[in-house]
Order: sequence, then C-alpha cells, then structure tokens
Amino acid sequence: MQMGKIRILVVDDAVVVRRLLTDMLSSDPAFEVAGAAANGRIALARIPLLNPDIIILDVEMPEMDGLETLAAIRKTYKRLPVIMFSTLTKRGAAATLDALALGATDYVTKPSNLGGGGQAIEQTARELVEKIKLFCLGCAPPAAAIRPVRTSEAAHPATTFHLPQPKPAEVVAMGVSTGGPNLLAELMPFFPADLAVPMLIVQHMPPIFTKLLAERLAAKARIPIEEARSGQVLEPGTVWLAPGDFHMVVERIGTEVRIRTHKEPPENSCRPAVDTLFRSVAAVYGPATLAVVMTGMGQDGLRGCEAIRSVGGQVIVQDEASSVVWGMPGFVARAGLADRVVPLPELGPEIMRRIRKGPASRTASEFAARRI
Repeated sequence: MQMGKIRILVVDDAVVVRRLLTDMLSSDPAFEVAGAAANGRIALARIPLLNPDIIILDVEMPEMDGLETLAAIRKTYKRLPVIMFSTLTKRGAAATLDALALGATDYVTKPSNLGGGGQAIEQTARELVEKIKLFCLGCAPPAAAIRPVRTSEAAHPATTFHLPQPKPAEVVAMGVSTGGPNLLAELMPFFPADLAVPMLIVQHMPPIFTKLLAERLAAKARIPIEEARSGQVLEPGTVWLAPGDFHMVVERIGTEVRIRTHKEPPENSCRPAVDTLFRSVAAVYGPATLAVVMTGMGQDGLRGCEAIRSVGGQVIVQDEASSVVWGMPGFVARAGLADRVVPLPELGPEIMRRIRKGPASRTASEFAARRI
C-alpha cells in the first residue's frame, strides 16, 4: 500500500480551471498535484511519466475531448480512478452519463462561476476531496464519515428485526448514489411491463442530469420511467425518479397516493435525499413498504430504513462486492436493518419475490391501457 501523497493529474483546457483545481487540491496535505494537461492527447502522454493515482478530467476540450480521452485511458489503465469535471448543462449532463457508461469512476459538476469564489467553489472542493480520498484508498484513508463498511462488520449487527411473514410490498422505494446510473441501467430492464407496484427512486444527481437519466433508463426498460413532478398519482408499473435539487415525498389524498416535490433543506448534504423519501413512504404504506438501498457514499437512507422497519416494512441492500461504494448499503446492513444483503444480479428477483402479486397485475395493465 502506498503511504505517500495521492498524486493527481488535472486535465482541463481552461488555464483558470487548471490553476483553481491545482490550488484547491494542493491545500490538502494528503494530495500532490503531479501535473496538468490542456487536452486529452497531452494527458495520455503524461500518464506513464507522472504515474498519477487519480485523474480529474474535463468533458469538453479541443483536439481530444474527455470521452475520447477516457476511452483511451480505459484501454490501458482499467482501474485508474477518473473523476469527470463537467458543466451543469444538458450537453454536459449527457456527456457525463456517456462517460460513466464508458467507465468513469464518478463526476463532479463545475460551479457556474469558477472565478467568483464563494460557497459554490467550497462545495466543489469538498466533493472533490471526499471522492479523491474515497477512490484512492491505497493512498490515503477516506474520511470516517464515509468509511466503507466491510461485510464482516455487518455479520454482527447492532439491532436485529424478526419479521417471519412480511406483508407483500405495495410500493418499492429505492436509494442510490455513487455508481448508481450504470447499475440502475442493469437493473431496470429486469422488471416486467405488468409490474404490480409503483417504484420510486432517489439517485443523488443535480438538475438536468436526473431528467436525462430517466430518459436513458426508460429507453432500455419495459416499464415507464420518468422524472417525477408534483401532483402525479402513483400507479403500478411505473418508475419515478426524484428530480435533481428537489426532495420527493408521497402523500395520501383521499383514495389516491400522490407525489410531492419540495425544496426544504438538504438532508445528509443531499437534495433529493433518500431519508426524506423513505420516511414519507413508511408513513403512507406502513408494513407494505419495500426499501432498496444500493451503491453510494455516505449514509443517506439509514434513518429512513429505521422508519420503514419501525412500521414493519422490508429492507434489502446491495452487497459490497457488486457495489461501487458500499457506504449507504453498508451502514444499513451494519445497523441490522436489512432483511437481506444481495448482489446486483439477484436484486431484481429479490424485489419481485417480495412485492404484491395477483390482482394488482391486472391493475397495472389497466393503468397502462389508460395511457394509450
């Protein structure tokens, strides 16, 4: 294990960005900015010379952009962490999702005013520092708050719940973060067109990104997947993705359950937050709730899972081996809140095994027919 500083290569065509990132990252004693490059071609030439532990890679650059550079990096350096540094625009969001599909480790969005300083710059710096330390575990330990939980730790949970015959789920609420887009793309095609329950997903992402992600997931799935809007009625056989920068909750109004989005303060430094959604689903559906916690940094979802278990609902989490980061699911497993810890390939079948069956399938078909 390397005990020295984490060596970083910064790749961006803008001089002001390279300087800003170099200054921000060099201020952390755990980091060393080993070098910088103005485009992908220069970066590829410098990787074997600088031997970086991680690369911060701009998306839009002349000569060789971030996607081309990433594809070339992955041909030779399969495991070298690469964090995309993308703009908060539709074009930047689309390119970032493409980059994740090509093997980027994660991404951080650029503040709209890089030269203006202030909270936006500080938030960007915090995100980069946190993610660099997380993905370079061989170079420096991550912050205690985001320490991945090992499987052996989950074997002796602090609290154990016994629910021998759980109520079949009437809703699935899912929380996911780092690594989520690619894993959701693998999971969503599994569900049948006549899925008997509605599904709600919080994927930690900024505005614009969530709408594009919903569209991409829908293109591969057999069920409708859309970015949620306030006032929508929950219907079986449909998936709603929380919009970026909005919390998503459910409320029972008469005989209907509707979605509401709002901008109350972030929880766990997140908006949307998994805990916010999980609490509302527990309040509306009680023991008929199924929560699913997948890959992600931090512990968003932990308190929400406590609320779901307190009303008799079910909780399943993704296992460590198939997670990009076993933070969110690890915290839930270690707390003894998970009914099962399962690998990604078994997650779809496990969800289907626990949801409501029978007449609800006909209801899903009726809702589908109503859309035509």
